[in-house]
Amino acid sequence: MAEPALQLTNVNKKIGKKEIIKGLTFTINKGEVFGFIGPNGAGKTTTIRMIVGLMNITEGDIRILGNSIKTDHKEAIREIGAIVENPEMYPFMSGLQNLKHYARMIPGITKERINEVVKLVGLERPIKERSGKYSLGMRQRLGIAQALLHKPSVLILDEPTNGLDPAGIREIRKYIRNLAQTEDVAVIISSHMLAEVEQMCDRIGIIKNGELISTQDLNEAPDGELGHQIQMEVEPLNKAQELLKERYELDTAIVENVITFQGDKKNIPLYIQLLVENSIAIYQVGISKTTLEDKFFDLIGENTIE
Repeated sequence: MAEPALQLTNVNKKIGKKEIIKGLTFTINKGEVFGFIGPNGAGKTTTIRMIVGLMNITEGDIRILGNSIKTDHKEAIREIGAIVENPEMYPFMSGLQNLKHYARMIPGITKERINEVVKLVGLERPIKERSGKYSLGMRQRLGIAQALLHKPSVLILDEPTNGLDPAGIREIRKYIRNLAQTEDVAVIISSHMLAEVEQMCDRIGIIKNGELISTQDLNEAPDGELGHQIQMEVEPLNKAQELLKERYELDTAIVENVITFQGDKKNIPLYIQLLVENSIAIYQVGISKTTLEDKFFDLIGENTIE
């Protein structure tokens, strides 16, 4: 089995007596786009700061291609590229001059590699224009090109679609998906835009109060669905609820005299058969797709501002 691009093992972070990150453990593979989401103050930024070596780990370890951030810092950091929100460029310089300027900071970056990343992010035409004239989407792509210059194994993008119009968001989404496959790089997306995360990512990890409370493989669900929300208007309610829990171990709730639960669409005939056999009156059955947003608020709570 191939070595993970990024591996966090029981990572803890304390500031004073306050525990910010608690036992964070997950892996991300090359070629994978991983969405890292959570409410404000959950620990996303702290985790990213530890991954890129800007903050020390209290306990545990972070490894990039097997190299520990703690003991093999130089080798580990060499494999990381990152941009945070809007990348800052020199506006009086062309896109190409900006890339050449950054390339001088890292040994071994060739003219061919610069041309390669320019083509990868689709900036061949405007690359010789002053970057101050670039749209926000073009600046984001130039930032991604800069972060890719040294062929990192892990690319961290914090709010990559922040401030973009719908066309720009779609454009950046396409380039992120493409570069994960073309460059075989593990991409970590930290974003508040849950609908975009759902379309961009292969997997997501949800963090709350410094703990990873759930991971979800988005490729397992057809058409981006994360299951179905099923509503059943039945009578008597409590008896129906007990039967569904006992037979199918369903975690049900009663909302406005309707039983609601997450379930598999293809099992609905079985649920109905069970209730009919036990003399439960069924008045209505409804079904709706469960989105990442539904899943997110179900796990972290409806009243959390994200």
